[in-house]
Amino acid sequence: MKRKVEKYDFKALGQAIKDARNSKEMSRNQLADKMNIAPRYIASIENSGQHPSLQIFYELVTILDVSVDQFFFPDKALSRSLAATKKIVITFSS
Repeated sequence: MKRKVEKYDFKALGQAIKDARNSKEMSRNQLADKMNIAPRYIASIENSGQHPSLQIFYELVTILDVSVDQFFFPDKALSRSLAATKKIVITFSS
């Protein structure tokens, strides 16, 4: 019997990659040249949520400094964000 596995939706990650690339003022062509892949492949990841290979995924998040915790561990990312906010509030209150 085949087990049912929910596929991960890469659209949010694709948008984060696009935002990071734009914030670094890097074109798709520049990023593609750096990674030795087609600009169309990057466009598909950014806009269509195409599932990149593990190697391409690693290179994208490394080159663009994208944290993946928020996508794979959303509850932990939220907890860290709340903890950081509390720390800031306490610091300003002291």
